[in-house]
Amino acid sequence: MTEPTRIQLEESEIPTHWYNVVADMPNAPTPSLAPDGKPVSPEQMLAIFPGQILEQEMSEERWIPIPDEVREIYKIWRPSPLMRAVRLERALGTPAKIFFKYEGVSPAGSHKPNSAVPQAFYNKQAGIKRLTTETGAGQWGSSISFAGQMFGLEVRVYMVKVSYHQKPYRRLMMQTWGAEVFASPSEITQTGRDALAKDPDNQGSLGLAISEAVEEAAGRADTNYTLGSVLNHVLLHQSIIGLEAKKQFDKIGLYPDVILGPCGGGSSFGGIAFPFLADKAAGDKRAQNLRCVAVEPTSCPTLTKGQYAYDFGDASGFTPMMKMYTLGHDFMPPGIHAGGLRYHGDSPLVSQLYHEGLLEAVAVPQLATFEAGVMFARNEGIIPAPESCHAIRAAIDEALKCKVSGEPRVILFNLTGHGHFDMSSYDRYFSGQLENYEYPAEAVAQSLAHLPKFG
Repeated sequence: MTEPTRIQLEESEIPTHWYNVVADMPNAPTPSLAPDGKPVSPEQMLAIFPGQILEQEMSEERWIPIPDEVREIYKIWRPSPLMRAVRLERALGTPAKIFFKYEGVSPAGSHKPNSAVPQAFYNKQAGIKRLTTETGAGQWGSSISFAGQMFGLEVRVYMVKVSYHQKPYRRLMMQTWGAEVFASPSEITQTGRDALAKDPDNQGSLGLAISEAVEEAAGRADTNYTLGSVLNHVLLHQSIIGLEAKKQFDKIGLYPDVILGPCGGGSSFGGIAFPFLADKAAGDKRAQNLRCVAVEPTSCPTLTKGQYAYDFGDASGFTPMMKMYTLGHDFMPPGIHAGGLRYHGDSPLVSQLYHEGLLEAVAVPQLATFEAGVMFARNEGIIPAPESCHAIRAAIDEALKCKVSGEPRVILFNLTGHGHFDMSSYDRYFSGQLENYEYPAEAVAQSLAHLPKFG
């Protein structure tokens, strides 16, 4: 009997709870710190987040219920399919079985609505009228614009300037869903004006855009801030990806040997990998030798080249200090086309688990990722987002290792979104205009010298 190439769940099988990896971590998560070096209190964070989000951020409970109102909107695109890349396997001549969880079926075309919808819901419940946020590639900005529209909330997006110009259709998606979108750094906030005064040609960074969004949210009582990655509650919401994937693998009697995900802030990687780490923590024999590998760009290699230290999540120091792998909060990464991976830091949860040896990380160059994305598209038909191409590159590399060893391993990667609004990047690749951006060691060393000092 031929194994299915598309494994789908019923609507009734959408998970009813999110999974919180904190409950199964060997050591308690490191706390976020205020400028005085003391742990941040919930009261300090209520200026920009609703209470229920803060409860999730600090929760140690293993399972957090998904509100019915959120599950109803999830049904627009969830459950998302688990697919086997049979044609890619044949093209590679590998004995490996390559599977991918396809998150490009959401209205915004990526995994980001998995967290945008609950964040909008909890803010609506708290009586908030407006939301601010930042976006790199535009996936998160699109998603929170969509979610805000679902719950009648105004949305303002600060979009990293280099992506604002590279990805105009992402901006238009946000505007179609009713959001205001501004290139960051902007003239709207003091943070933006200061950055432009220093460098009028500033291309922007996620850290800088976060500063602008947080500054505005902190200054208005009717406005809260939303974040699309990094924080614990975001990775919690994204666990729905891995939870569905586990059910889908159960249907075909298989289990992954290696799980790969693109990693900028860590939400998509944690979303697919963390539910499987729960099996490892529970002593499940299937997960005994499981490898979970975060894949990042060589030009912004936070896990593979960064320093594990307390740092701000934004460029201006408005956020609490988080212990994470960081390149320095004022590091300005090169203008690579995987805009969603251009973040100076990483999720504290991903960082801690990586530091403790429970996760792996690898960095891949830009040209190799586009080469992998094109190969995938020509075999599987789906044109992947540049961020997703990083996971595809690593999956192909793993499959080629299996070709040499003869081991029929099961490989799972997270295809975080389609690349329909990233075709200008593919155009630059085909025309030979894309380059490999090397790790700017001197710039990072200078930025790391500015890590916050306290105590």
